[in-house]
Amino acid sequence: MQRKILWVALALLAALVFAGVSLAASGIRIVVDGKALDVREARLEGGRVIVPLRPVLEAMGAEVRWDKASKTVFITTRSVAKTSQPAAQPSGLGIDPASWAERYPAEYQTYLLNNQGGVEHSKYRGSDNFDRNSAWPFQWVLYDGWGMGKQYTESRGHTLALVDQLEINPARRAAGGVCLSCKTPAAPQLKEKMGVDYYRLPYDEVYKQIPQEYNKLGVSCIDCHDPQTQELRITRWPLTEALARMQGVPASFTQSQKASLACAQCHVTYSIPKDKDKKSIGLVFPWDGARWGGITVEDIERNIKEQGLYEWTHAVTGLRLGHIRHPEFELFTNNSPHYRMGLSCASCHMPKVEVNGQTVSSHQWTSPFKQDLVACRSCHQEGAEALKQKVIAIQDRTNELYTEAGFTAAQAAKAIEMANKTLAADQQLLAQAKEAYEKAYYRVVFVGAENSMGFHNPAEAERVLKDGLAYAREAETKARQALEKAGVTPPAAFDLELNKYPYDPAQNRAAGHREQ
Repeated sequence: MQRKILWVALALLAALVFAGVSLAASGIRIVVDGKALDVREARLEGGRVIVPLRPVLEAMGAEVRWDKASKTVFITTRSVAKTSQPAAQPSGLGIDPASWAERYPAEYQTYLLNNQGGVEHSKYRGSDNFDRNSAWPFQWVLYDGWGMGKQYTESRGHTLALVDQLEINPARRAAGGVCLSCKTPAAPQLKEKMGVDYYRLPYDEVYKQIPQEYNKLGVSCIDCHDPQTQELRITRWPLTEALARMQGVPASFTQSQKASLACAQCHVTYSIPKDKDKKSIGLVFPWDGARWGGITVEDIERNIKEQGLYEWTHAVTGLRLGHIRHPEFELFTNNSPHYRMGLSCASCHMPKVEVNGQTVSSHQWTSPFKQDLVACRSCHQEGAEALKQKVIAIQDRTNELYTEAGFTAAQAAKAIEMANKTLAADQQLLAQAKEAYEKAYYRVVFVGAENSMGFHNPAEAERVLKDGLAYAREAETKARQALEKAGVTPPAAFDLELNKYPYDPAQNRAAGHREQ
């Protein structure tokens, strides 16, 4: 952070030197690119010229925004400032995708395919609702204490994103309006109009602000495309702000990078800052200090800890924890094989298809499996079935490691729970166990919440899970030692007590269908 502040200070100093700052008898004049600024607050103090940042930076083309809730000044000097635009409804092409249909009939036809369900095309995900906690039963223990521990279901598709959210357990919407940020194209206007109330107010109160004609509409054309030029754009403010706080972000983006950034508005992890009353007051991507093309789970963990982005209390261990949600962009862009080749999210998930004799990019955002691996076969020579088996083999290996790390973390949680209830348990060892558990939790969840079962970046997924497994083992060992020092002999294996939860064994997708 000090380095960022230093660069801002140096940039401001250079701007004042080269823009031309002169002292007149009547006060201080500031001229930027030959244009005098009306900055009456400028003053001479201790031999230094003191000027407000906003007018000078805005005159230099930067975007400056003050977030009252978090008491943060966001300064965006890169091309992303021009890329990011509010998703306001213009004349002609608007929020309703149907308004784009006349001009883009083929694309619109593929867009409607997002309403289809289907699980048969995927071994691990699919696009029909299923119970993701029961699919990997250790998650009942890991998520015990908050909304996801009550219900964690697979979503059906982008167009049904808002409908799916309306149908889930209300406990999953406890964060308020924040939950709408990627579910409705009306979110940018709601946030602009409501300010901090967009975050703080209950979900239902914010939802009522959506115009009735759009209150079931999920992802729309206007979320990613400028209605005037149809160019790709960023409409979600947390992405713009996160890019401004990263290192090594390009001065301008290639078309491939723009295509991935359009997806990165939502297919990322996010954190929800809370006030002293545990009310939501913002929405951030925890990437501060991370490097473009190299966002790691360690970066995310560091941001959670440094910024205090703890959102819930784990009922089993008693720990306050942050969370990691669907980090597809982070995993894919962290030096994955396809990313190194210059491919984007769209390269694989929006292949070229023929509709009524016209070749267009498919706007059915789904697994390549569901599209007969058309995108994959544009580069790979194997047939569709052979390619599918290659992908599943990678996913199977990831699932084996995910299952091992997850159940080990659950065992660690139960060991900590027992140590918490033992008055004579060694507190130093217990603290070490909890620290290791938190690290294990973030790593297990990083891969579990990411929607490719490791395929987006197999090597990185393996690294993260192996680290998570090591931390989980450390946590369990330390908790057991804390008990043993108190003269308590813990069981050889802790009962996860799955009967306490609405566990459905028929949905189990863990490797070997493990339950303990």
